[in-house]
Amino acid sequence: MRFIVPQFIDIEPKIIGPISARQFLILVLTGGVIFICYKLADFSLFVIEAVILFALGGTFAFLKVNGQPVHLFLLNLLQSLRKPKSRVWFKEGEEAKEMILPEKKEKVEEIAPRPPLSSRRLSEISLIVDTGGAYREEE
Repeated sequence: MRFIVPQFIDIEPKIIGPISARQFLILVLTGGVIFICYKLADFSLFVIEAVILFALGGTFAFLKVNGQPVHLFLLNLLQSLRKPKSRVWFKEGEEAKEMILPEKKEKVEEIAPRPPLSSRRLSEISLIVDTGGAYREEE
């Protein structure tokens, strides 16, 4: 083997058991927001908020869509919704607009056919091309 090819470059390093640094940070922030909700809301509202925030935090931390984390997937989705790369030629529901272009009258110049080259002239031209212009034909 001539070159060592790095493998598993899409796997994040694990810092706490099976949790990567990104996942740990998302879970800590989610726990902080849940704690703030515990301090500010009554218990029944807190339970509803905690379940929703826990589900969102778990989704952002652990779920992958097409091999990429959910937050990158959502950013790509928003970017493609704002500026789509595909161009639609004909959208249904829109009326087709007919454009009438003015006729252009172009002057067509007739080119007189050249007489065929003789084999002697053809060999001289090929010699000029082969020598890079160093050969000068005799006049």
